Amino acid sequence: MKILVCITHVPDTTSKIQFTADNTKFDSTGVQYIIGPYDDYALARAVELRDQASGKLTVLNVGEADSDPTLRKALAIGADEAIRINSAPKDSYFVAKQIAHYAKEGGYDLILMGRESIDFNGGMVHGMVGELLGIPSFSPVMKLDVDGSTVKMSREIEGGKETLEASLPLIAGCQEPIAEWKIPNMRGIMSARTKPLNVVEPVSQETQAEASKFELPPAKGAVKLIDKDNVAELVKLLKNEAKVL
Repeated sequence: MKILVCITHVPDTTSKIQFTADNTKFDSTGVQYIIGPYDDYALARAVELRDQASGKLTVLNVGEADSDPTLRKALAIGADEAIRINSAPKDSYFVAKQIAHYAKEGGYDLILMGRESIDFNGGMVHGMVGELLGIPSFSPVMKLDVDGSTVKMSREIEGGKETLEASLPLIAGCQEPIAEWKIPNMRGIMSARTKPLNVVEPVSQETQAEASKFELPPAKGAVKLIDKDNVAELVKLLKNEAKVL
């Protein structure tokens, strides 16, 4: 079985976010980058499936040279090879088009990725890739097992969970608890140095969206303490200041 895991190169959740050029560009100065947390779940499950089926696991990222350490970490976790499509990820459509083109040429049975990236939280790429390839796409997948050419999945839906079956090939946008994150060990880190990391050029520069401005959320205000017996004052503040009533 050939498995492709698409990973994002995103700022660590503890990073302080800032913008430059009149709030039109993200300032990456001093920012630590990681594999997208949802992608980490997808990668962990892919390693388990690869080991069960004695298949091949490829990780892919649409990004520039600064994302190579993130790909090397994925190799240390257990991927067999890494592919970097040499372009900044301009928008969801652009990323999906690059993934779909590479996946079509590679003939993958199973394509896994996180349910969404944690930088833009669009949650659209898996669906777009499915449409471009003409294969089913499911998200958010919480459980995934493969039996021959049949995939059994469990995913969240409005008000509950859904259990379903589908045939390979397919795409899944993953989230916890599909697998436990895997931490690279010393053997994995050493072997990652010799595993192939290939750089390919993008097939197109076409985009469908462009960010015009970024804004940080408003700063948190001071906490107001209300006496437990002063319900009327609490209701007044919730209505007039917090505006949640």
